[in-house]
Amino acid sequence: MVSQGLVFDQIITGLSIGGRLFLIAVGLSLIFGVLDVLNFAHGALFMIGAYIGVVAIQSVAGGFWLGLVAAAVGAGLVGVLIEVGAIRRVYHREELDQLLVTFAFVLILTDVVRFVFGTGQKVVDPPALLAGSIRLTESLALPAYRGFVILVSVLTLGAIFLVLRTTNIGRLVRATSSDRDMAALMGVNVPRLYTLVFFVGAALAGLGGALAAPTLSITSSLGDQVIIRAFVIAVIGGLGSFGGAFVGAYIVGITIAVGSLVVPGAGELIPFVAMIAVLLVKPEGLFGGAEA
Repeated sequence: MVSQGLVFDQIITGLSIGGRLFLIAVGLSLIFGVLDVLNFAHGALFMIGAYIGVVAIQSVAGGFWLGLVAAAVGAGLVGVLIEVGAIRRVYHREELDQLLVTFAFVLILTDVVRFVFGTGQKVVDPPALLAGSIRLTESLALPAYRGFVILVSVLTLGAIFLVLRTTNIGRLVRATSSDRDMAALMGVNVPRLYTLVFFVGAALAGLGGALAAPTLSITSSLGDQVIIRAFVIAVIGGLGSFGGAFVGAYIVGITIAVGSLVVPGAGELIPFVAMIAVLLVKPEGLFGGAEA
């Protein structure tokens, strides 16, 4: 018999997993929605953010908060180098060429991380401020760090919609994603805008990695693990949809955490079953075709 407390704990764990997966999935959707590029290297950027977070936590007093900023900026700058140095040259080529270029960077970045940090696991604790729990009822408590991760994901979604709907840069992004040639004719510096979008998408992946550092064993294979989940999320929610990335991430997170309670050992399998079900019923995803 599964207790109420265990179910609640697993749901909170699932929401936390969904929160950090959302950050990589929404960055992936942002890059695809605007640049029309499927970035396989996005998982490697998540991994880089995680390692930057680990280094900051282990090296600096109060380093967790510095690590969040450094991870976002560091992964964003690596993303800019990838976009300017390679992807910009294949925008007008076939999708297979784009996939091969980004996959090459997966191998390159993974080997660089292995050379710098080795192949061992890195484990860190959450910051002291978020180390405790928030008591909800006499028998139920919310781990403060997991609640923080969930809050960051919600605030990130809100910030993305706010920027896209209310700012001039957001209007330029939406116009360029609809018709890049028309935007260029209207005077928009499309290459510069693409670089900015790639920076933001990569920075979100790096932020997600830094947030994952206190809850996962960080290894050089981390990027391979999360990019698969990110694509599952994108398929479920609809590739290019930010709301879809949010819903899909939480569906995947909860099914991973709660699925093992329903079918022992099936937590990792159920998200793929959900993806297949969505593909059969609505191939474009739950929010596919809707405006991002």
